[in-house]
Amino acid sequence: MTGGSRGIGRGCALAMADAGADVIVNYHSRKDAADEVVSLIEAKGRRALAVQADVADRNQVELMVAKGVETFGKIDVLLSNAVSSTRKTFLDTDLETLTRTINVAFYGNFHVCQTVARHMAERGNGGSIMIVGSVHALYPLRKAFDYNVAKAAVHHMANIMANELTEHRIRVNLIIPGWIDTPGERKWVDDEELQRQGSLLPWGRLGTPADVANVAVFLASDHAEYVSGSTYAVDGALAVSMATGGSSKAREEKNLA
Repeated sequence: MTGGSRGIGRGCALAMADAGADVIVNYHSRKDAADEVVSLIEAKGRRALAVQADVADRNQVELMVAKGVETFGKIDVLLSNAVSSTRKTFLDTDLETLTRTINVAFYGNFHVCQTVARHMAERGNGGSIMIVGSVHALYPLRKAFDYNVAKAAVHHMANIMANELTEHRIRVNLIIPGWIDTPGERKWVDDEELQRQGSLLPWGRLGTPADVANVAVFLASDHAEYVSGSTYAVDGALAVSMATGGSSKAREEKNLA
């Protein structure tokens, strides 16, 4: 579980534990938050391990996966969720910002997914990989150039993985959250404004980490044994509304970053 210390990752980690899984909680810098998630999982009667790693660093990823395998014996499920983003236009984006976003949001997904997929393939018992994508991969949204580009690459990578990994019975699916109420959103607006903007969405509210987690638990389970190469939008009809010209107020105000 990359990016497991807060937001969508935290919600999915706790939901996986409720479903009976032991969980590796990856974090980059928020050790206290990751330790709290571990404590909550252990309180549910499951095992958990917090592992610090920058997913943009291949060596750190390989050490993290090795530690997880050493602790739990195997990895059956991966939720690749870590991300980095800014709000800059194409003209304002600098190379340093673009490089960091791609290193985390694209290469980070590549490093984690390939390392875990190799472990699954070697074990020969299949597995489930879920990659958290974004509506930014679908639409050329303004003021998020680096994130749009990185997520578009992630979406295509997920489809290629699904196509190639069938022989190993490794299922790969893409989850596309809509506008989710996470701590990261509060980098841009305060809570009151966030809720106001959320009310403009088609479903009348922001999504929650639990909304995403419910889909992730299904995709990790045996109930999804025949599900691979699929895309699950958890967005309260946001994407289809955008495709037909709806939700313009929310789009204009948020710029969906």
